[in-house]
Amino acid sequence: MLLYRTGPEGFFAATDPEGELRTLYSDPLDGRRSAWEFGRRVDLAATPLLVPFPPGKIVGVGRNYPEHARELGNPLPAEPVLFLKAPSSVIGPTSPIVLPPESEQVEYEGEIAVVLKQALHRATAAQARAAILGITCACDVTARDLQRRDPTFARAKSFDTFCPMGPAIRLQPRLDELEVVTRINGQERQRGRSAEMSFGIVELLVYISRMMTLEPGDVVLTGTPSGVGTLSDGDRVEVEINGVGILENPVESRRHS
Repeated sequence: MLLYRTGPEGFFAATDPEGELRTLYSDPLDGRRSAWEFGRRVDLAATPLLVPFPPGKIVGVGRNYPEHARELGNPLPAEPVLFLKAPSSVIGPTSPIVLPPESEQVEYEGEIAVVLKQALHRATAAQARAAILGITCACDVTARDLQRRDPTFARAKSFDTFCPMGPAIRLQPRLDELEVVTRINGQERQRGRSAEMSFGIVELLVYISRMMTLEPGDVVLTGTPSGVGTLSDGDRVEVEINGVGILENPVESRRHS
């Protein structure tokens, strides 16, 4: 089942039990999906798509794929490396990633993003798994030169437009069978599987919930595979996860500071 948020009003739409995409009249965070009420059919090809669920906060996980840690010359972490990414960095499908003048090395990082439907505080593994609404595609855009310069990741990760997400949330995914692929101008640059993560999705949620309460709608970015690289004006970024679809965003330079 897939969950979308459609423009311009921001209505939710979901695939019904027959596989038809329809306006959703029920609360998307209501786990009783058998009781969801649906409305009119939605023509996906003719409907603008928004961020599937606006997050209250975004928790990133660094160096969660061993090969990515190695390609940046970083040691493998003994525990998850956490950072926060500003919610104002979020954009939806087709919106442009804007390269800021403050950075000369902005890079793409295609990722599996987890969206929560329930709060988590010092959660057990069972509670963490039950709190997952679903997964979506994300690109953790990063000003790499600023990341190297700063003692924290906040500035490098949080420029406006630095967190594209979408196009849909895949509900009830098999967490150990996910694959994320990143393409730049149609050429594959990254491919990673959730089974390759140093810390699995449920393990990450349990760990993060020890430090901060995760709220409904919050997003956890689970790390990027190897193959990151620089973005340039005119590029087109695609992030694809099996069963979710393709998140596409153009890249453009900011003309004025």
